[in-house]
Amino acid sequence: MKSLVTGASGFLGSAVMHCLLAAGHEVRVLVRQNSNRHNLDNLPIEIIEGDLRDPDSLKRAVSGCDNLFHVAADYRLWVPDPETMDDINVRGTKALVLEAAEAGVSRIIYTSSVATLGLNKDGTSANENTPSSIETMSGHYKRSKFIAEQTVLQLINEYKLPIVIVNPSTPIGPRDVRPTPTGRIVLDTLLGKMPAYVNTGLNVAHVDDIAYGHLLALEQGRFGERYILGGDNMTLLQILQMIDEINGKHVNRINLPLKLMLPVAWAMEKIAAISNNEPRATVDSIRMASKIMFFSSEKARQELGYQYRPAAEAIHDAVKWFKKNSYCN
Repeated sequence: MKSLVTGASGFLGSAVMHCLLAAGHEVRVLVRQNSNRHNLDNLPIEIIEGDLRDPDSLKRAVSGCDNLFHVAADYRLWVPDPETMDDINVRGTKALVLEAAEAGVSRIIYTSSVATLGLNKDGTSANENTPSSIETMSGHYKRSKFIAEQTVLQLINEYKLPIVIVNPSTPIGPRDVRPTPTGRIVLDTLLGKMPAYVNTGLNVAHVDDIAYGHLLALEQGRFGERYILGGDNMTLLQILQMIDEINGKHVNRINLPLKLMLPVAWAMEKIAAISNNEPRATVDSIRMASKIMFFSSEKARQELGYQYRPAAEAIHDAVKWFKKNSYCN
């Protein structure tokens, strides 16, 4: 069985790739020419160079594949040109799915995000049926993923395509080479760059558990359905304290009101617009932090058999990987 994985050079995509190899799949990956290929080293995979914005490379990538795991996405909380993110997350997703359908791929697993889902104002766990809309999406990443998911749902309905959608929560663990915004929280804490926190909450899961959830979605998922692949609900302070404990340190942090952070984030964005370097905080990320982003994976547990390990194991593995790979030097 041959499976194509997009985004395999990145964090979640590499975990999906490893999961499929362990399950005996023949794996092909689509990577950009200039991608960091550390996560692909010494693996029995077929590499196709290409880009979600290059139709010819998409046609080459899907040819002869039985399954498609579309994990790739432009995951940044700030971009100088939002159109680039739309080209990848929205238009690139549509082009790839249609090419896969044309090539006769039998099953497609599309990796969306819990970012597209609604939240409960009382802080209780949201699920796949919690209402959401484009108006509730904070930041261009969330908006692009919301539009992309709606596009995929439209393709499913219009062409009866064999697609299962998975909505990962907040993955933490090894192989976060860039690192992602979530991995940056772990790394900055290790480097002593997180002296303060805001009152927000996240759903934390080991990246390898989320990856295995992708395989379960392939084997058990119903076409047209969405499945949250998550883990433990934790406040940001709990996450930071857990990192400290694993790192053998105790840090007293300041609780910063969000209203004080907004002007700082605004200034960071203005500097970023000149330097073209991603800011450490954005207005959208601060507004996002004003919400408690807790989710339930009950549907995936019941229908797919999805399970997840304690968040402490995910954080421990991330800390170990960052230290082993000299990110903390």
